[in-house]
Order: sequence, then structure tokens, then C-alpha cells
Amino acid sequence: MAKHPPVVVIPNLNGGQALLDALSSLHKQTLRPHIIVVDNASSDGSAERAQKKFPDIEVIWHKRNKGYAGGVNPGFERAIERGATYVAPFNDDAAADPKWLKHLVGFLDTHPNHGAVCCKVLKDDGKHLDSTGDFLTVWGLPYPRGRDELDSGQYDDGADVFAASGAASLFRVATLKKVGLFDEAFFAYYEDVDLGFRMQNQGWKVGYEPRAIVHHAVGMTSGRIKGFTTYQTLKNLPLLVWKNVPFLLLFRILPRFYFAYILFFFRAFLRGHGISAIRGVCMSAFWLGWKLPEITLLDLKRKLNSRQVWSLLVHDLPPNAKTLRSLRTKWHKLTFRGSKDD
Repeated sequence: MAKHPPVVVIPNLNGGQALLDALSSLHKQTLRPHIIVVDNASSDGSAERAQKKFPDIEVIWHKRNKGYAGGVNPGFERAIERGATYVAPFNDDAAADPKWLKHLVGFLDTHPNHGAVCCKVLKDDGKHLDSTGDFLTVWGLPYPRGRDELDSGQYDDGADVFAASGAASLFRVATLKKVGLFDEAFFAYYEDVDLGFRMQNQGWKVGYEPRAIVHHAVGMTSGRIKGFTTYQTLKNLPLLVWKNVPFLLLFRILPRFYFAYILFFFRAFLRGHGISAIRGVCMSAFWLGWKLPEITLLDLKRKLNSRQVWSLLVHDLPPNAKTLRSLRTKWHKLTFRGSKDD
């Protein structure tokens, strides 16, 4: 067991009652953490109410909304300052079962080659899955394993995954010191997959502990802002791929990726999110140009070669990519290729 208690970091944006419920679940943990709430300039007084109800928590105040990544990183930095061995990001709309943290700490205590471990995340109905770990496909598209599936025990065995969901996972501080924290250019969405990819590229593994369970009200915060998901998706997906995929592997992934990306772009227009889509594409180009030196350096520092990275990817489309699956099937029939798995 670690000498210092694990730290749990909650980024909060107008969390309301959900934040209080999240904190209540953390105060019921059999292994008690030090809790840090990072308030992203909330206007509902939720952080003040939380501090009054739970005076033992630490609150970091932001004057503006810095997104999920910018909301978690100050808490990570405080955990490092405190000498913590482990730190966990935790959504303000999540609630953990009492042994959630104990199981995650137990996993990392006994798996020294793992830099992070994720849990079973259920939707707030308690029956359907939100995530059992993040994966990345050869199309350059990430997805949460098991999302929307009825939880019938199909993911009750522990396994390695590609990345740990930012909703409620545990990270080894020593690993974060080596690979870095969340990339704040992502703001929100896929920053957890980016961090997992950087861990994989540096030789760290990511585990899944099914006995650790969290309930998550999916999209409660981001769903309030029209076009937010469209903008963040189109901004962040190219950054995720270009930043982390080995240069020689880009030639295999980019044709698939940009076919899907263009499809996402036009679908956003059909859904009335055209302005958000254009903004997302433009900001993606800006960040790729800005981060070119960092991308080059990351490629030079990578410990895994292209073949090793390729073996970590899922050789198929994400399960929920129904339109892409249909188009792929038609293309295979047209070209007499039959059925292919990627």
C-alpha cells in the first residue's frame, strides 16, 4: 500500500447536486482518498456548497473554464506535490461503489508495469455499460469498449486495454512524471486516449479492473452546449492520430481516417452543426501546426516500433460506426474482396 493516500481530482463545471453525490460516494470509500475539486468558473455555486458540506476537500478555483484537461491537471500537479503514489480523475457526474478505489489501488500495487487502470463504468441506470476501457482502431478512431451494451458479465474478467477512461480511472504518479499530464489542447474528449497512447508508446501498460465500479450520467455537462461534441470531435481526432501514430504507420491509417473524418464533417452539417464542424476543422489545423515540434519529438522518443503499435490497435471499425460499416461492406462487394475485418 502506498505511503500517501491516493488523490482523487474532480473537475467541476456547474455540477449542482451531481457534484455532491460524487463527493458523497468518495467519502464512503473503504480506502479514503484526499479529494481535490477543481472548479472551472462555475456559476451555480456548486463548488461553494460542496466545500461547505465536505470541509475536508481541497478546492482549486479557476477564473475561466479550462475544460476537462485543464480542470484535472492542476489536481494532478497537487497530487505530485503531496507525494502521492496514485491519482484518479473523477467526473463530477459520477458516483463510485464503496470499494472502487480499493480495487484500483490493489491492481496497481500488484502490477508494476502498468501506468494506469480503469474500472467498469455503468450508465446511471445501473444496467448498461458506459465503458470498460478505451480502444483505438486501425481507422484511427477510438471507442469505449462495451458502450450501451447490457451488463451481463461479459466484461467481468480483467484484461489490458489501450487507454483508461478519464471518467474514473487511477494513474501511477511515477508514470505521469515520465509521459506528462493531459494535453490541454484537447480541452475535452479524447485527452484520455491521447494520454493512454503516450503511455503505450513509452512501454507502459493499461489495465482493467472489473470489480471497481462507477456509475456515470453520460454527457450531463457537455450535453448542455449545442455543437460542443461536434466541435471537439473534429478538432481533436486529427490531433490524436498525428501526435501519437508512428510516422511510418500514418500511411496505413490516414486514408481510412480521413475517409471517416470527412463523413463525420458532412454528417454534422445534416444535423445542423455546420458552424461547429467548420470551427473544429480549422482549430484542428491550427493545433497541428502549433504542435509540430512536439509531435516530432514524441516520435523520436517512442519506445515501440510501428509493428508493435499496429498490434495494439483493433483491426476493425468501432462497434457503433454503422454508416462506415455499411459503406465498407458495399465497397468490398463492389471490389469482390469479400469480408475483411479492417
